[in-house]
Amino acid sequence: MTIACGLACDRRESPQAAYLHAYKTFVHGDLKQSQDEAHRECARFRDSNPELAWKFRILEAESSLWQGMYQQALTTLNSQPTQPRNKDSLIEVLAIAGAALGRLHQFPEAEQKLGQASHICQDWPQDTCGDVTRARGVVAMQQGQLDAAKLFFEQSLQFADSHHDSFLRATALLNLGLTSLRDLHFDESIDWTDAAYRESTISGADGVTQGALGNLGWAYYFLGDTEKSLELSLEAAKRASHAGNVTAQLTWVTAAGYVYASRGDIAGATQSYLEALDLAEKTGGQEAIYAAYRALALVSVESGKLDEAGRYSDKAIEIAHSDKTRLEELNPLFVKGLIAARSGDPTEAERILHEVENDPETNASLKFRAEHALARLYEEQGRSATADREYQTALRTIEASRLTLKREDSKLPFSNNSRHVYDDYVQFLVANKKTGAALRWADFSRARTLNEGLGLLPKGGSTDPPQLDAQQIARRAGGTLLFYWLGEKRSYLWAITAQKTSVFTLPPGNEIDAAVHRYREALKVQDVLAAADQDGQSLYQTLIGPAHKLLEKARKVFIVPDGSLNNLNFETLLVSEPKAPQTKLHYWIEDVTSADANSLRVLGTSLPGKQKLDRTLLIVGNSVAPNDEYRELPQADAQMRSVESHFPKEEQKILTREHATPSAYLASAPEKFSYIHFVAHGTASQLSPLDSAIVLSKESAENNSFKLYARDIIRYPLRADLVTISSCYSAGDRSYSGEGLVGISWAFLRAGARNVVAALWDVSDASTAQLMDKFYDELTRGASPDAALRAAKLSLLRGKEFHNPFYWAPFQLYARLA
Repeated sequence: MTIACGLACDRRESPQAAYLHAYKTFVHGDLKQSQDEAHRECARFRDSNPELAWKFRILEAESSLWQGMYQQALTTLNSQPTQPRNKDSLIEVLAIAGAALGRLHQFPEAEQKLGQASHICQDWPQDTCGDVTRARGVVAMQQGQLDAAKLFFEQSLQFADSHHDSFLRATALLNLGLTSLRDLHFDESIDWTDAAYRESTISGADGVTQGALGNLGWAYYFLGDTEKSLELSLEAAKRASHAGNVTAQLTWVTAAGYVYASRGDIAGATQSYLEALDLAEKTGGQEAIYAAYRALALVSVESGKLDEAGRYSDKAIEIAHSDKTRLEELNPLFVKGLIAARSGDPTEAERILHEVENDPETNASLKFRAEHALARLYEEQGRSATADREYQTALRTIEASRLTLKREDSKLPFSNNSRHVYDDYVQFLVANKKTGAALRWADFSRARTLNEGLGLLPKGGSTDPPQLDAQQIARRAGGTLLFYWLGEKRSYLWAITAQKTSVFTLPPGNEIDAAVHRYREALKVQDVLAAADQDGQSLYQTLIGPAHKLLEKARKVFIVPDGSLNNLNFETLLVSEPKAPQTKLHYWIEDVTSADANSLRVLGTSLPGKQKLDRTLLIVGNSVAPNDEYRELPQADAQMRSVESHFPKEEQKILTREHATPSAYLASAPEKFSYIHFVAHGTASQLSPLDSAIVLSKESAENNSFKLYARDIIRYPLRADLVTISSCYSAGDRSYSGEGLVGISWAFLRAGARNVVAALWDVSDASTAQLMDKFYDELTRGASPDAALRAAKLSLLRGKEFHNPFYWAPFQLYARLA
């Protein structure tokens, strides 16, 4: 075989330089190139310097191992009849062989190799002994022994630290993250994997960086953040393919398939899984082949291909059974239960699903899926009482798993995992005429992280919804509550007054989502009233029309939106006036005063220790432009002066220009102020909503930080009556199932503010200044925040320059009762 001569050919006078180049290429993740260079140099020194040839042979084998070419790695190591005499080299040979055999699930042989290496390390400690500990962790993980794997990886991390081995440290952190992921400890997994990412980025270990990206993709998938998961998984797969790392590529392709499946894209999922199976069979890695079969079995059930699903399940069970890993058997066994249910064999389906649910080796994810499947099975059989109990059992399993999470970044998307279970249960309860119970469970699924952070649920969390008196909340609020649930098959509206609760059936969520998306786009580019926009009219008829009679005398309306409705300003919906000489249209804002709430419980429960504060103002903004991306706002100074004019001078704290920095806000004792107002640019992060930020001035010439992040805002408790964020997208740009829009406004609510005014989209500097002036005029006259904001919007609507809702509609009020 002819190999093109590259840089290594110029290094014939320096074997050390050739080895260093090949090793750096390996560390940087260019595995095929490092394999070729090592192979070439091994051949060069095979006769003249056998020990040096072994160094290159070992590197060639390790490059093959990292590419998932396990049998080829073993073939390379076995290509010489004698082993290396150098102890370091011998230990590396045994460690690589042990890891490769473990990946091929030849566990006795793997243990024999690694035991021999450990014995050498005990007698003659070498720099390569950390690789042995790492390999033992890999084999333990292949056997499903997660506790043992974690211990080995922790030992390899300690070894790396004591020997200042950056690459070993990065791989140890990566493997600890993977172990935590397999153990469903998602917070812990993200922490370890983030550390691996940072370490590998600093040291240039691009292969580890790619692994970290992919493992984070898996973690966010299990947390329910499919958007973030898909982006990370596809990027990791792209990098793995470029580096020739087949094993990693198939892992990340599989992860992308799971995301596609969770989104209902069965074709995309199937294509990903078939690609993964093809890659897995090329490597011979039994774990990867098993994972592909298991995934194909599940997606085949979803597409109704039950025969294919059965074949794939049997193959996955066969691999798991031969490896004696019970948990891996349970996953395809669960699919067999689904097949039985869909094949008209409920007795067999019930037996299998109970076996999966109750097996001591099952995990929380598999357990709740089995319980959910049982609930649906009982519902289809007409066993309503049993189905009810099983739905609640599944939801308790999910919520108990959620309570183990500590990071709010992890809690926020986790509700996406339970959405289908909650939706099926709500549909079941409504069908059985238990609409009150359906509302209680639906509201329990909402704003969980916000409720817990504000102390509105029992200390330590809750797996059952507390009692909820919706009519009492409406009575205290002095208005009508509109609670929405967007379901897969049908949606619901609960209209709640002090006297009664009515429930109305709405179209499926995807139909409503499509209309909302079209209408939002129309609001940005046209005068929807003049155009008599059809979506604006149909959304009013769909979302508000059913409750029209209950709203005729309503002074206030509180909207608890769901899904895409979080991005819709209901005030812009178009109402027809059929009694007019000619049918006319007007905006709904002309009929009612409205505000949004994250959940009924958030709206209706006063925070402990809250008391009315004086008219004290903290105003932050008109900052110095930190860079060309965030230029200074021409009207910022005028808006700040306007807001200041409505408050006593002695009750104000003003942070402006170079003093308007993130640290200055955090150091200003924001809990002392009843009103907080920001005039600045805003950023909304879809991938990480708690990284949404208010853009302020740089901290100093040495410190370029200029963003006040949502994650920092929530750390400083507030007692403010009102926080106003006069910036673009301050309401957020990412809606989590159940949690609603998460961004800057959510952070201020989480910190304890009673009311928050924030923007759903880009805002105009000039129109915003005018709106805010009128807003604070009304507040000074004693108007409530919702009434004051409505009056300010109407003043623009009835004017000439800014009557289009593009100018007045982005600002939304998020409310709590005082």
